[in-house]
Amino acid sequence: MKYVLVIPDGCADEPQASLGGKTPLQAANTPHMDAIAKAGIVGQTDNVPESMPSGSDVGTMSLFGYDPHKFHTGRAPLEAAAQGIELSPGDWAIRCNLVTVEDGKMKSFTAGQISSDVGAELIGLMQKQTCGSEHWKFYPGVSYRNLLIYRARGGKAPFADDTYTVPPHDITDQPINESLPMGSGGCDLRELMEKSVELFAECESNQKRTEKGELAATQAWLWGQGSRPNLEPFIERYGVRSAVITAVDLLRGIGKLLGWEVIEVEGATGYLDTDYAAKGRAAIKALRGDLDFVVVHVEATDEASHEGDAEAKVKALEEIDEKIVGPVHEYLKSTGEYRMLVCPDHPTFLRTKTHSHGYVPFTMCGAGIENRNVSSYDEVQAAASGDTIDNGHELMGRFLKK
Repeated sequence: MKYVLVIPDGCADEPQASLGGKTPLQAANTPHMDAIAKAGIVGQTDNVPESMPSGSDVGTMSLFGYDPHKFHTGRAPLEAAAQGIELSPGDWAIRCNLVTVEDGKMKSFTAGQISSDVGAELIGLMQKQTCGSEHWKFYPGVSYRNLLIYRARGGKAPFADDTYTVPPHDITDQPINESLPMGSGGCDLRELMEKSVELFAECESNQKRTEKGELAATQAWLWGQGSRPNLEPFIERYGVRSAVITAVDLLRGIGKLLGWEVIEVEGATGYLDTDYAAKGRAAIKALRGDLDFVVVHVEATDEASHEGDAEAKVKALEEIDEKIVGPVHEYLKSTGEYRMLVCPDHPTFLRTKTHSHGYVPFTMCGAGIENRNVSSYDEVQAAASGDTIDNGHELMGRFLKK
C-alpha cells in the first residue's frame, strides 16, 4: 500500500468579499482535490490545541500523528535538526528572523524576503559583535530564517517554560512593544535584539537594498525557543517507511527527527514562486522506490495569507491541485492499493495575516475508505460532513490504518 499526504500550508480560511463571499478553497479551481472528495470522504480536524500557539510546528506535529501536548518543545529545535545542529541536554535553540520594523510596527517579518547572502552577513555580524560568551552561537539559514543556539555546556540555560516570545508573522502591521521577549531569559533576548538595530544600520550591503527599492533588515527578532524533543521514530509508531518533500527547515527538521528521508527538490523555494511541478515529479519518483509514505508540503498558500493576497492564495491552490495533487493521484491509481490525504496544518487568515486556531478541512480516498461522494473539498463541505476530529493527532492513525 502506498500513502501520500499533501499539505497546502495554512490554506484554510474565511469567506472573502474579494472572492465573492467564498473562501480561497471554494474560489479556486481544484478539480483533483474535488475528485478525492468525490471518491472518498471530507471532514475537519483541529491540529492546534487552543492552549498552544498556532503555527506549523504544532500543526504539522499533530498532523503527523504526535500529540503536541506530549512531544512539542518549541519551533527552533525542529529547525536546528534540519540543519544538522545537535542539541545536548540543557541546550536551547531560538529562531532568529531578520525583520523590518518601521515606526515601532512590524512592517515585514521577512525583511522583504532578504537575500541569503545579505542575511548571512548580518548573522555573521551578530555572532562577531554580540556573542562574546561561549554559550551563544548564531547559525545562518535561508533568507530571513536563521537560528541562535544556547549551549549549556553542563550548566543551566537562562530559559524555562515561562519564557515568552511572539512569532513576528503574528504581528504584521502591529506595534512590537507588547510582543518583546519576556520571562526567564527574556532580558538576554531583548538585549541581543537591541544590539542588532545598530549593527544592521551600519551594514552597507543591507542598506544598499533601500537604494534598489527593497526593504532593509532593521533588526533581529528572536522567538520559538525550545530544547530537543524526544520523538518516537515514525516507522516504530506506524510501521511505514516515509519521506518528506518541503522547502521549509521546520518540516525538514521534523522529518529528520522522525527518521524520514528528506527529499530536496531544485526550484522549491518555500514561497509563491516555488516549482510545484518539480515537487509533484519528486513525489512520484519517491513512490516508485521502496518508500511507503510520502509527504508533500507546500508553503506558498501560507505565504499568500501572510501577505493578505487573496488572489495569490487562490493561484497557489490551483498550482498545488494541477501540478501535485493531480499527477500524484493519477500515479497512485496505477500502483494498486493506495490512500491519499489532503490537509493543511492550521488556518491562516487573509484578514489577520496570521496563523489561527480552529478546524481545517481534510479529504482522503483510497483502499478501505468509504465513498461518500461529497461534491467538493472546502471548509463548508467539511463542516457539514459531521466527520470531526477534535484531536488532530488522531487523523494519521486513521489514515494509515489498514
